[in-house]
Amino acid sequence: MKKIVVALGGNALGKTLTEQLKAVEYTAKAIADLIEDGNEVVITHGNGPQVGKIDAAMNALLLEDPTEEKTSLSMCVAMSQAYIGYDIQNALRKELMLRGMYKPVVTIITQVEVSNDDPAMKHPTKPIGKFMTREQAQRLKDRYGYAIAEDSGRGWRRVVASPQPQYIIEIDAIRASLREGSVVVCCGGGGIPVRRKGDYLNADILMILTAIDKVKIRFGKPDERSLDSMSLADVHRYIDDGEFAEGSMLPKVEACATFVKAAPGRKAIIAALDQASAAVKGKAGTTVVNLELGMRN
Repeated sequence: MKKIVVALGGNALGKTLTEQLKAVEYTAKAIADLIEDGNEVVITHGNGPQVGKIDAAMNALLLEDPTEEKTSLSMCVAMSQAYIGYDIQNALRKELMLRGMYKPVVTIITQVEVSNDDPAMKHPTKPIGKFMTREQAQRLKDRYGYAIAEDSGRGWRRVVASPQPQYIIEIDAIRASLREGSVVVCCGGGGIPVRRKGDYLNADILMILTAIDKVKIRFGKPDERSLDSMSLADVHRYIDDGEFAEGSMLPKVEACATFVKAAPGRKAIIAALDQASAAVKGKAGTTVVNLELGMRN
């Protein structure tokens, strides 16, 4: 049995509540395949579009009633963890029951320790929320002090910091749920950032499921190439060459590199939603390995 962390990209969950429900029903089939194969699964997810909509709704409330307090981004992350987890756990529980498998699925609202010294705090890159004109974005910057940035020629968006997590505060609750046989949804959106020390959730495989089948270099160019695998040396070289976009593929690849570097025997996989089971077996996706520490098959 392998311990697998499945990471779902926020954009892969759709742009509306209806799209999200359809997306998680589709995703549940891929995750159920992994469970049916005998693996222990922990699920995490992005939340860029979702937390942006929540933040926009809270800002709209402020415009309607100036006596309301400003809702912090950390609270918006907590809200996004709850409603995304709600859809995931219901869809996955239903899919498992259709296969004759009873397995509890639980969402844990999760906080993570981050460092004040993390360079990401001074260089926000993660886009959230809707696209805006430069004038609209500037108004939000002036009113709330938001960091804004142009996003790949598609318009302007709010950007927030993505510091490296140091510790999962609810790690004991996650481990207890896993020991009881539950599938756990946790650390949505990277977790709610707080300050504290501790250790890490251990796993054999980090699996990031997204809307693409493999990591690509020279993306969108005539010589675009899909990658079956990358070593840590490959990862660092491609990052230095600017192959991966900030706030998109770059944090996914960096997360894979950090994961495989932390302990021997680990591998990380980036694959399409419907290829989860095949990717674990080495038949799909892009695998990241640390050749110096070795890996398991």
